[in-house]
Amino acid sequence: MSDPAAASPARSPLSSSSLLLLATLTLCWGLNWPVMKLSLAEMPVFTFRAMCMAGGVAGLFAIGFAARMDMRIPPGYWGRMAAISLFNITFWNLLVLFGLAVLPAGRTSILAFTMPLWVVVISALVLGERLNGWRLAGLLLGLTGLAVLVGGEWVALAGAPLGVALVLAAAMSWAFGIVLIKKFQVPMSNVPFVAWQMLLGSLPIIIGAPLLEAGQWGHWSAVAWGGVIYNAVICFVLCYWIWNRLVTLLPAQISGLSTLMIPVVGVFSSMLVLGERPGWPEFSALGLIVAALVLVLKPSR
Repeated sequence: MSDPAAASPARSPLSSSSLLLLATLTLCWGLNWPVMKLSLAEMPVFTFRAMCMAGGVAGLFAIGFAARMDMRIPPGYWGRMAAISLFNITFWNLLVLFGLAVLPAGRTSILAFTMPLWVVVISALVLGERLNGWRLAGLLLGLTGLAVLVGGEWVALAGAPLGVALVLAAAMSWAFGIVLIKKFQVPMSNVPFVAWQMLLGSLPIIIGAPLLEAGQWGHWSAVAWGGVIYNAVICFVLCYWIWNRLVTLLPAQISGLSTLMIPVVGVFSSMLVLGERPGWPEFSALGLIVAALVLVLKPSR
């Protein structure tokens, strides 16, 4: 008797709907790097993030209650939700924003999206996920692309070692949060799960903002407020919903590696918005990262 698995057609690890979600996530999160840089030129870090997160939390809970979803955290899962929120929201947002304050926006996005490397390592150690040849090749190509981009700004990055360390720590925190989502498997639908994750993770930031930065508050431009609105509505409601949906649907390694295109969008959008000019490193990295995505998302049996 023939093996039914051998006779089955090849299938992609991502469905067409997941690919659409990923494309939306890539565009919206990629564009956010120059948006954040513009806002942080006027607003203090805690204050900016606190307003963005408060808006995101309000939007997510409003959607959940309007749709009459069960918004409760199941008994026995509060500790797990707190751990996921701490690494996926609190540490990630604070570390990356302090790093962004001293580094170029495009290059900050590149360092932040070394996250797939840490996901591969942590998921192998914690979840026992195996890294097959195609994913390994995609990872190496993608990281080569990121290295090409970083190389173009090595002098600037070397001049701000604290910023580099903060953003790399943010990437590791985000990667660990992804693995915790897969490991803990909290039995909640996506909107309540993201809403509570956002609320728990944002509490230290929302409480800390007036305590640490009230003396720095002032009149901010429409550009700065536009960044707050974009983050609250697009990044914290739409994108975090998409991201958590992808993490629950896909293996941790694929969900991590599939984000490699986001820093490319971040670099090119920063060039358009902030006046930087693309050169051979950007175009070379774009080709390498696109090739990496083709390998990572290659149909498998």
